[in-house]
Amino acid sequence: MDNSNLASNNGKKHLTKQQWIERISFCFGNLGHSAFYGALSTYFIVYVTSGMFSGIPNKTANKLIGLITGLVVIIRLAEVVIDPILGNIVDNTKSRWGKFKPWQVIGGIVSSILLIILFSGIFGLAKVNWLAFAIVFVVLFITLDIFYSLVDVSYWGMVPAISEDSHERGIFTALGSFTGSIGWNGLTIIVVPVVTYFTYISTGKHYQGPQGWFAFGVIVSLVALLSALGVAFGTKEKQNIIRKAASTKTSIKDVFIGITKNDQILWTSLAYLMYSIAYVTTNGILFYYFKFVLGKPGEFWLAGAIATVVGFSTAPLYPVLNKFITRKVLFSVGQISMILSYVILIFAQSSLGLVVVGLVLFNFSFAQLVVVLTLTDSIEYGQLKNGNRNEAVVLTIRPMIDKISGALSNGIVGSIALVAGMTGSATAADMTAKNIRNFEVVALYTPLAFSILALVVFLWKVKITEKKHAEIVEKLQVKLAEGDIPMDDAATSSEKSGQSELNTEVLAPVDGKLEPISAVSNEEFNNMTSKGFAIKPTGNEIYAPFDGTIKFTFSTNHVFGIISDSGLETIIHVGIGTVNMRGKGFITHYVDGQKVHAGDLLLTFDREAIKEAGYDDVVVTFFTQPARVTDYSPISEKNVVHGDALTNVRFMANNS
Repeated sequence: MDNSNLASNNGKKHLTKQQWIERISFCFGNLGHSAFYGALSTYFIVYVTSGMFSGIPNKTANKLIGLITGLVVIIRLAEVVIDPILGNIVDNTKSRWGKFKPWQVIGGIVSSILLIILFSGIFGLAKVNWLAFAIVFVVLFITLDIFYSLVDVSYWGMVPAISEDSHERGIFTALGSFTGSIGWNGLTIIVVPVVTYFTYISTGKHYQGPQGWFAFGVIVSLVALLSALGVAFGTKEKQNIIRKAASTKTSIKDVFIGITKNDQILWTSLAYLMYSIAYVTTNGILFYYFKFVLGKPGEFWLAGAIATVVGFSTAPLYPVLNKFITRKVLFSVGQISMILSYVILIFAQSSLGLVVVGLVLFNFSFAQLVVVLTLTDSIEYGQLKNGNRNEAVVLTIRPMIDKISGALSNGIVGSIALVAGMTGSATAADMTAKNIRNFEVVALYTPLAFSILALVVFLWKVKITEKKHAEIVEKLQVKLAEGDIPMDDAATSSEKSGQSELNTEVLAPVDGKLEPISAVSNEEFNNMTSKGFAIKPTGNEIYAPFDGTIKFTFSTNHVFGIISDSGLETIIHVGIGTVNMRGKGFITHYVDGQKVHAGDLLLTFDREAIKEAGYDDVVVTFFTQPARVTDYSPISEKNVVHGDALTNVRFMANNS
């Protein structure tokens, strides 16, 4: 890690002015970015159904609403396939400003202009020629979607370019998520006041007209553009080896292959898809619920305010509760709350108080956090089951599900507006009992069914709990050590050369007292036939023991596999029982797949935190596939510092 930008005072690291600017710029970036996404994915459909075709006969307007809704769904589903291609475009960009910043600027400008055009109703083209309108709309929306995606890919792809430190990267990601929730929920708070105000200025009437929607589109576009420019000019791309190692792209084909090989990824993803369809659809219909069912569009801001407050409360509450309550129980509590919220909304009628209670319960969910952690734990499950880790699939699948559920919800919301007669200039006074019943069936009962299915699938089919994952990790490291599961499926350059015996000089990865593995007080380590050594650490940093490549890291960060350039497969395990710390106190300074050199800093661990948790901090290094190891220097107890030569390992080439 490059610490040159860190100021020090009494041994403590402090952020420099540049680092403060980078954090603020990155935060601001996702505020506008998420607001833009909210306008595009949720409120554009509201505008289509209520204001885009103002002045056009209802029959023609409804046909156009159905057409536009269908086109939006198709285009947004296609985005799932296009995203990997856009990722490659960004990754192959070369400019004096880097590979990410140009797309923040170009994508920000183009997508902002196009969003304004769409919220103008393409300047009333539908009134002149509806067919020409449909053709132009498709071209504009596809172009907008592509350039928005380029901004999205380049924004999150920039994280490894900002820092090599996993902890620092986690901070940037968390800050971006935090401001993103403000941008998303803030939009809900301001949309009705903004649209109503600008409609009133133009017409003198208090309602949500096309003039107000156009102003709303302009405001969101300007905020999004300023946010993108802030990221482009406020952050600094750094050239580092992590960026080179993190360039692998995952296609939709890879995702589906990965799912078929890992049933826990499959069932967790299915449960999340059910949840996500219910959640996103409900967020999309709340505007119609407040305007047409309650007859109180001016109170719609409550939906955003409640989501913001509850969201900010549940996120920090999760790690506290998870110390005493399992993920499966927390997921169940959240889903039961969501189910109860639908029941309340169905029977609330005109009671705003009941609606508030329902919205609090609706947003009281840990689903996203639980799913992310469960999917991450399924990596080791897949490796134990069939030797496939599928990290790239796990990283890709949740955003992909979000896009799929977002596209489907657009179709559901547009259909609801048509079926319930909530289009054009209709008001709550125009609603009949049949309209309300149709609305409830599609807008409330359908998401209720999806939320119940999500709970059933998660409880019935998802087997990975915190305890189960700890057992999987222990079994996996034994199989890796015994050579039952290979770390690498490709021959090294030395093996390809035809050599029958190879060797690697192994250096001490940490400061401390060197011991044989037999000295480690752990039954599983003692029963292994693997070969290696242990070090009782006096330092808290792990360094590369040789030139090689990082092959994998357990989701708990306390174990990683590294293979030398000559082919020696090695695992470094920090602590005994530390799997239960769930990554707390472990900071990686690499990404999987990265080439490293002997002496490179790989991992920082908190010895005090390990001891306070009641675990042993011993660092165990063992060579997997022990049958291949023909000879290595004997290990004798002594004090060592990282970089000391410990042993020369001779092993047979893996030519199978």
